[in-house]
Amino acid sequence: MKIPGSYTEFESALKQSEPPGVWPIELKALWWDYRGDWDIAHDLVDQSATPLSNWIHAYLHRKEGDEWNAGYWYGQAGKPFCKTSLSEEWLQLVAVILTDKGN
Repeated sequence: MKIPGSYTEFESALKQSEPPGVWPIELKALWWDYRGDWDIAHDLVDQSATPLSNWIHAYLHRKEGDEWNAGYWYGQAGKPFCKTSLSEEWLQLVAVILTDKGN
């Protein structure tokens, strides 16, 4: 999986018509969320059960305004319910993926 080496690389990819196919599901989901397509982002993480995809799933439901469902997914991710802004949480999720390089 080729993950961008920096946020600047990731940010450049946000201008493309779709995310690179070699990216992991989690990064693609955040790309689609940024582009305003909650449904595709949700469909992507809905097919994965990693702690990171569960965290993104929680973020998406929080963004949707469904706190109960978000709380369930934060629990599945082993995370407390997020209290930061949605944009801060999105940046944190991207940073985790870029830092961990998918490991």
